[in-house]
Amino acid sequence: MSELTGGPALPQERRVVTAIPGPKSQELLARKNAAVAGGVGVTLPVFTRRAGGGIVEDVDGNSLIDFGSGIAVTSVGNSAEAVVRRAAAQLADFTHTCFMVTPYEGYVEVCEALAELTPGDHAKKSALFNSGAEAVENAVKIARAYTRRQAVVVFDHGYHGRTNLTMALTAKNMPYKHGFGPFAPEIYRAPLAYPYRWPTGPENCGPEAAAAAIDMISKQVGADNVAAIVIEPVLGEGGFIEPAKGFLPALARFAKDNGIVFVADEIQSGFCRTGQWFACEDEGVVPDLITTAKGIAGGLPLAAVTGRAEIMDAAHAGGLGGTYGGNPVACAAALGAIETMRELDLNAKARRIEEVMKGRLLAMQGKYDIIGDVRGRGAMIAVELVESGSKTPNAAAAAALAKACHAAGLIVLTCGTYGNVLRFLPPLVIGEDLLGEGLDIIEEAFAGL
Repeated sequence: MSELTGGPALPQERRVVTAIPGPKSQELLARKNAAVAGGVGVTLPVFTRRAGGGIVEDVDGNSLIDFGSGIAVTSVGNSAEAVVRRAAAQLADFTHTCFMVTPYEGYVEVCEALAELTPGDHAKKSALFNSGAEAVENAVKIARAYTRRQAVVVFDHGYHGRTNLTMALTAKNMPYKHGFGPFAPEIYRAPLAYPYRWPTGPENCGPEAAAAAIDMISKQVGADNVAAIVIEPVLGEGGFIEPAKGFLPALARFAKDNGIVFVADEIQSGFCRTGQWFACEDEGVVPDLITTAKGIAGGLPLAAVTGRAEIMDAAHAGGLGGTYGGNPVACAAALGAIETMRELDLNAKARRIEEVMKGRLLAMQGKYDIIGDVRGRGAMIAVELVESGSKTPNAAAAAALAKACHAAGLIVLTCGTYGNVLRFLPPLVIGEDLLGEGLDIIEEAFAGL
């Protein structure tokens, strides 16, 4: 058994033995296109056979370096020993009863762990769900029940999900919102502290953006009407934007002073991804509610809303839940993932990944003027690509670089409101040799543009 893969050891080395995608993957892609709805897109159509550590092995025998982690999900690897062990034991006992019918200890254990791990020493409670979008939607429900207000404030470049309400919260139209309206009402969008693109420069961004956002909320919405302010402490799909220092604390103070529930959406940035358990800890922000998913359960579907007990208890009995929310196998996997994060000190590993990646990427920035910005924390790192000599977004370069990396056996993702950001989300358990080899491939891709 492998510490990283939970089964027979998957060799931690890149192997490219066919074109990517190979013939077996192409056959499966044809079947996918015939049977799966066209709206379900695929970034890289290689069909997975095994995965673990920092490697994804496809059905053609290619072994790809993983800088995607299933979009920040498999932080502990795709089949971590503790996740497999605990989930397998739970599978043998029972797969489901519905916690709202006959409850089970695993759900309670996960909620206890969340109370311990999330920021703040106040009394906390949690509710468990299936997906990040469900968590965000329920956080809004809870905030509205607690405040008896309706308005929700979100931010430029934010991403919060694909349900009707969370599409309304999400900033980016294509592909997430286009043609799917009308959307839920009482959603208001405020300016974000985006240092690279702030008109008066990054040094002024935090206080100026906070003042602009608070002015907008106060004048256009009215603070007394706002149930919740919802923000990602490090934005994910919007481009791995770190809001300028001071922005989040100013919003949190404004929320507290006006009886507004401050919600940190940590679905992509949580669970050691940024080198801390949660990204909002970087500036000492203690949210009223925090939403989690993705990295929480080592690849099994689980999500949570955790927050101040008095706020969490505002919803009436039966008002929160769902048939599969907090499934026992997913809860067991989450406890295994948290065990792995602690035992391997994955916060420290994320900080080391940042050190290695930023060092290499900043050196590349000095050589390639299409790299406008290198940013991010921990193992949540990105480069923003621009037209040479300007800040004009260069989505074509991002697409070309991703294509070159894929052909060489490196899984990378793009993101950003303008589609011009190359993002890197390696598993926190990736070997440093694979990390370096992946960066070599990225540099070769830049050189080949």
